Amino acid sequence: MQKINGFDGIELSRIAFGGIIVMDETQEEANRFVREAVDMGVNYFDVAPTYGNAESRLGPALEPYRKDVFLACKTEDRTQVGAQRLLEQSLKNLRTDYLDLYQLHAVYNLEDVDTIFGPTGAFKVFEKAKKEGVIKRIGFSAHSTEAALALMDRYDFDSIMFPFNFVSMIKNGYGMHVLRKAKEKNMTVIGIKSMALCEHKASDDVNHPKAWYHPIEDFELARKAVSYSVSQGVDIIIPPGNFEAFKWVVEIERKGLSLSDEEFETLTTLANQTVPLFPIKKR
Repeated sequence: MQKINGFDGIELSRIAFGGIIVMDETQEEANRFVREAVDMGVNYFDVAPTYGNAESRLGPALEPYRKDVFLACKTEDRTQVGAQRLLEQSLKNLRTDYLDLYQLHAVYNLEDVDTIFGPTGAFKVFEKAKKEGVIKRIGFSAHSTEAALALMDRYDFDSIMFPFNFVSMIKNGYGMHVLRKAKEKNMTVIGIKSMALCEHKASDDVNHPKAWYHPIEDFELARKAVSYSVSQGVDIIIPPGNFEAFKWVVEIERKGLSLSDEEFETLTTLANQTVPLFPIKKR
């Protein structure tokens, strides 16, 4: 797998292993998934406490490879006390004494941003942990344009994780302004939902139990969608949370991430016929 220069020049695989893949799997299966991913050339692993028991599965599976991989984690708690507790628990679950990247997770609105940077907010934990070397870099994930832009105004983050999805980007330009600002600030851009197609379908409860949306189920369409995200400037792709989709994206990356004008037109036609997932509609 071709490596990219991410963050401060470290070589990273363009495809990341999303920790939700090992959620609710046996430890033996989790070990196998991680071993095969490393054998494929993947060295970027991402997880979060909100992914069920994924941390507890990923920690033992990664232990033999820890010094050779880039490990990212997150916290969804906006308070100093809660974020500190979750950071300590994540380190314990992941069997490590440091994280290569720690991220504010799923920031949705300006109220979240104000709480995070408030006098008893989570960001105090990030600053302290980075000073002590417990975390090496600071990033965030967001699912709204306003939250992402506000966060970038508050701090020089190392990375952004955002849903850069072809339907939403092509049909309504969702995320384009966020992407431009992140690039201007020299942030590493981590794309999620590149293989999302549309809203959740009843069949997904069985076929895609770890996804809250309906993912692309056709390999060639997946190739076009992932290639589009990369063509727009996304540095790292995190595939949907199952091992088969992960292997698809590894194969796509190996074949090359080029996108012809004709293929772009195919994506545009489909995007214009599809209800976009983002921005997330309040229910």
